[in-house]
Amino acid sequence: MSFRKIDIDAYDEDVLLEGELCEPDPRDPAQILSDAKQKQAAVRSTLAKGDIPGALGIALDSTPYGPNVEEAKNLTLQTVVSILNSTKSSEISNVVKALSQDAQDTLMKYLYKGMGMPGWGDVSGSVLLGWHEKLTEVAGTGCIVRTMTDRRTV
Repeated sequence: MSFRKIDIDAYDEDVLLEGELCEPDPRDPAQILSDAKQKQAAVRSTLAKGDIPGALGIALDSTPYGPNVEEAKNLTLQTVVSILNSTKSSEISNVVKALSQDAQDTLMKYLYKGMGMPGWGDVSGSVLLGWHEKLTEVAGTGCIVRTMTDRRTV
């Protein structure tokens, strides 16, 4: 037997599993997807009224996290990016200031997720970087640290 094919974590009693790092979302995956679709519709109607801070607040409230909810996570990411793309650069600071600290941290998670998605940087890269700059100015570097250390990925 080759030593490279041995899973040494199977023999380690102190191994830390990803599921042990944070509590999974208590909602059912179907419920999470349904909530994401409802939020997307609510965001569209709020954007039609021109209320960007309200739309962003809706999108960032009770975001999906944990395993088995990838479709809901992607739908929420698309919703957040659509809000970011429809915002004028001169309004970004005021929108970010209107958010709570938790919402700012969640927004930073979505900015990093959007930057990390293949192909998204071509479409929304400058928008995401502009939002990142304004969010860091308002929330400080603590927002980045909280985002990087939080185990609940969006």
